[in-house]
Amino acid sequence: MKRPVIKGDTITVPSHPEYLTDVDAFLEGTLRGFGAEESVVADIAISVSELVNNAVMHGNKQSRDKVVTVRINRENNTVLIAVSDEGTGFDPGGLQSPIEDDNLLKAVGRGIFIVRSLMDTIDIEPGPHGTTITIGKAIA
Repeated sequence: MKRPVIKGDTITVPSHPEYLTDVDAFLEGTLRGFGAEESVVADIAISVSELVNNAVMHGNKQSRDKVVTVRINRENNTVLIAVSDEGTGFDPGGLQSPIEDDNLLKAVGRGIFIVRSLMDTIDIEPGPHGTTITIGKAIA
C-alpha cells in the first residue's frame, strides 16, 4: 500500500507519519458531517493524532509493510473511533503516568494520558497481531 484507502467509514494508511494529514482530513470532514461542534472536533482530532502516531511509531515501528486503520461511526449522540495497528500488542497496565516526578521531563509517554483526558471513553484491546484502541465522545 502506497496511498491511503478510504472505504465508507474507514481510512487505512501506510505506517508512516506523513499520512497523519490524510487521517486528519478524513476525520474532521466526517465529524463536521455529523454536526460536531468545533471544540469536539478539536478534542477528537488531537486524540486520534496521538493514537495514530503511537500506532505508527510503537505498534508498527514505521514498517511500510504494515498499516494503520481508523474507523469512525456514530451511535446516537456519541462518536466512536477505533484505531488499529498490526504490531505485537502491549500491556496497557505497564503505562507509566507522565505526571509522576520521574516522568515529567521525558519526551514520550503522554499520548494515552492526553487521550484519556479529552475523551469520554477509551478501550484498549492489545493482541498478538495488533492493538485496537476505541475512543468515544459525545457530540450533542
